[in-house]
Amino acid sequence: MKRVVITGLGAITPLGNNVEEFWNGIKEGKCGIDYIKSFDTSNFKVKLAAEVKDYNPEDYFDKREAKRLDKFSQYAMIATREAWKDSKLDKEKENMERVGVVVGSGIGGIETIERENKKCNEKGPDRVSPMYIPMGILNMATGNVAIDIGAKGESFAMVTACATGTHCIGEGFRMIKHGYQDIVIAGGTEAGITPLSIAGFTNIKALTKAEDKNRASIPFDKERSGFVMGEGAGVVVLEELEHAKARGAKIYAEVVGYGVTSDAYHITSPAPGGEGGARAMKLAMEEGNVKPEEITYINAHGTSTHLNDSCETQAIKTALGEEAAKKVMVSSTKGHTGHLLGAAGGVEAIVCAKSIEEGFVPATINYKVPDEECDLDVVPNEGRNVEVKYAISNSLGFGGHNSSLLLKEYK
Repeated sequence: MKRVVITGLGAITPLGNNVEEFWNGIKEGKCGIDYIKSFDTSNFKVKLAAEVKDYNPEDYFDKREAKRLDKFSQYAMIATREAWKDSKLDKEKENMERVGVVVGSGIGGIETIERENKKCNEKGPDRVSPMYIPMGILNMATGNVAIDIGAKGESFAMVTACATGTHCIGEGFRMIKHGYQDIVIAGGTEAGITPLSIAGFTNIKALTKAEDKNRASIPFDKERSGFVMGEGAGVVVLEELEHAKARGAKIYAEVVGYGVTSDAYHITSPAPGGEGGARAMKLAMEEGNVKPEEITYINAHGTSTHLNDSCETQAIKTALGEEAAKKVMVSSTKGHTGHLLGAAGGVEAIVCAKSIEEGFVPATINYKVPDEECDLDVVPNEGRNVEVKYAISNSLGFGGHNSSLLLKEYK
């Protein structure tokens, strides 16, 4: 079995359009949520989202290329370019047939789908863009990343709703661990802040209707009332350890465990007691040969919905046991970024890697009212400077998909 390390990070988020800006925002406790600017919300019950700021596609792509890429593909390519550059990999020196890509999305090119559907209904089918299909279909983030980087290994897109990014990194980890690839570009991307998407999530009662950005996404807080939609992408470069060592690569962290389960319970609600999430964490710890008391930090899925946060609290207690659960630090960074859906796991894996690298545990910001159902150490409002030896990143998706990544300090 091969060992797998993270050697590159790339992100575009509501806190900043690169990893440095994003991570500084996390450390400073900034909130990337604000009133929606991309469309008129006059008739909408939900007014807030966590949009990417100051984004002009022509800063990254020429005009013709930008018009042929839905925003979710653009975000994936931007994050990947940063991660690849950060890894200092050289295409001329690598066997690109051993470089894979697994970058998924929860809802894909929904902006394109909405726009072209409107054209079809208002102007007729002949006015629908010939680029509609290659812009809208969900695998195109992975496809465009592979073309952009020149990666010729395994290339596919996973879709497991809000667990997508974590699943993609976990599957990339397995591809390297079992010898199928030397390098995998993995993560998630999302650009779902659109009228139809906001309306749909509102009507399923998933989104908060709060209008105070500092009391909207409030994970583990008793007054939580739903999540805030976010957008962006988070991508990591996974690499086989000996391959990374041979070229003198910087190593952020080692991936040592990946647990993945299904609730087989309900399309939107977690299983009672978070039993599926608990099994995912247990599987990740078993693969990493790590005891519960060794876990320093858990980046929770922590969506700010009532059921998610209470069930995830129970899941952590079940997976780690009562004593270890009392001591572990558990925070959700969705107060900073909103919920990036399919991109959440990619961005939050970066949080865990940076936490390990810098010895810093992010806060759960804007936390005010403790909830007896969420009685763990949620690192309220102030991050902590502490050595992080092991970190778990949890993602739980509609459909009952649960995934947990276990990262370790590399020595």
